[in-house]
Formats: sequence, C-alpha cells, structure tokens
Amino acid sequence: MSTTLILPLCIKPLPKSLLLRHNSPPIIRRRGCSCRSTLPVKCQAMGEPTESTTVYRGVYGPWKIESSDVQEVLLYRSGLVTSAVSLLAASSAAFLQNSDSEVFELIRRNLDLFYGLGACGLGLSLYLIHIYVTEIKRALQALWVIGAVGSLATYATLAQPAGKSLVEYVVENPMAVWFVGPLFAALTGLVFKEGLCYGKLEAGMLTFIIPSVLLGHLTGLMDEGTKFTLLGLWMALFVVFAGRKFTQPIKDDIGDKSVFIFNSLSQEEKAALAEKLEKQNYPQNLN
Repeated sequence: MSTTLILPLCIKPLPKSLLLRHNSPPIIRRRGCSCRSTLPVKCQAMGEPTESTTVYRGVYGPWKIESSDVQEVLLYRSGLVTSAVSLLAASSAAFLQNSDSEVFELIRRNLDLFYGLGACGLGLSLYLIHIYVTEIKRALQALWVIGAVGSLATYATLAQPAGKSLVEYVVENPMAVWFVGPLFAALTGLVFKEGLCYGKLEAGMLTFIIPSVLLGHLTGLMDEGTKFTLLGLWMALFVVFAGRKFTQPIKDDIGDKSVFIFNSLSQEEKAALAEKLEKQNYPQNLN
C-alpha cells in the first residue's frame, strides 16, 4: 500500500527545534556530503545563533543546518539586496530627470549597468530559492531566462542602434515591456512566495504594484503621476523587503530541508526511506 503526501507551497517553520530521541531515525544529509564535523556553525540573525548541533524534525526525517545551508541563504538574501539597490539606483533617474546634477548624469550613463546587476542579483536568488513545488521554482527560473534573453535582444537590436540605453528605450517604447516583462514576472513570483510564506506586508504589496506599473506603462492607461508614485513605492518596498530578509532566522529560508533531500532521491531510495519511516511510525511522532 502506498501513501501519497501532498505538500503545500510553504510549510510553516516549527516554533521550536525538536531534539531527537534515541529511537529516532538518523539525520538526513544531502547526497555527496561527507561533512562529519561536530563543530557548531553559527550565523547571526536577530541576535539568534544558529548551530549545526540543533536538530529539527521534518516531514521525511530529522535534519540539521550545515555551513553550506548558511552560505546558500546568505547568498540568496545578498542577491535580493543587490537587485533592490541596483533597481533603486536605476529608477532614481526618473525622479532626477529634470535635474542638471552630476549624480543624474552618472546614473543615466550607467543605467544598463544597474539593470544588469539587478537582473543578475535576482537570477542568483531564483537559483537558490527554496520552494517545495519544484515545478513552480523552474517556472520562475524560466521566466527569468526569457526576460534576460529578451532584455539582451532588445538592447542589441533596438536600443543600441537607436543610441539609447535599454532602460531609456523601454521607457520611450512601452511595447518593449513584452520583451523585458518576464524578468519582472519572475520577481513578482518571488515576492508572492515570500509574502505567502512569511506574511510580509511589503512583499504582498509588491505582488500587486510590480505588475500594475508594467501593465500601466504597456497599455498607456496609467498617467505619469500615478506611475511615478507606484514606482517610488516599488523601490521603497523592495529595499525594505530585501533588508528585512536579514532579520529572519536562517532556518526560515531553508524550510523543511528533509523535503528537498527526499525530492533529490531516486524512486527506489524514496520508497526505501518512506518504508523505513513508516515502520518507525515517524509521521505520527510529528504530532
């Protein structure tokens, strides 16, 4: 008899770590990991150290945070900060366009650089993001790839021949949103996931603001004043969102590590592990 387990997009983090009993199954590790060090790995988040000696009980067995997990989470969050700061710098040109300051000229000359850095930061975060449903993660990554390719193609074939930066060309030619839009659709998916999993207000607001600005520009149904207001909100909320990620415990962005490890196993290994956990009544022990 087989048992089907349906996992939600987000599994809320456990309020406290549950330590293993003597009869608990062994700790699940990533395949290919030969780490056997018992030294604690610490990372500061809200003043709370995270140690590798703390063991959490997951759906498919106990797991622990390793140094590689900490590095992945920090890179994920750093990618968001890079994207937020870069897009903030690029969008600030819209609010300084009537200024003769050297700052505006510096930003205008480097619009494509800021756009590229923001896209790369987002790509890094989408590569490292933890989502239980693999198909959703792959869809977001595919949107990023389509948007990145579309951005490069627009720059090479349309913007550069016209003597414009990519950002300037999209601003002056709303139909170009079709080419760069998938990249921002991927960003919308990321903030939607964060808002759904952690109840972040700024992430929830960004889920509506980002597509509203792009669709308003594409269709021409949004006046300039409204676009500037929403653009300013977008950048402010994005910076707040990216910065607040560093106030979360590391384990929040890892999720239930046992699920990801289970998904990486072959069908035979999954069946063997499920049978072992069933014999030990592990699912009942979670309650």
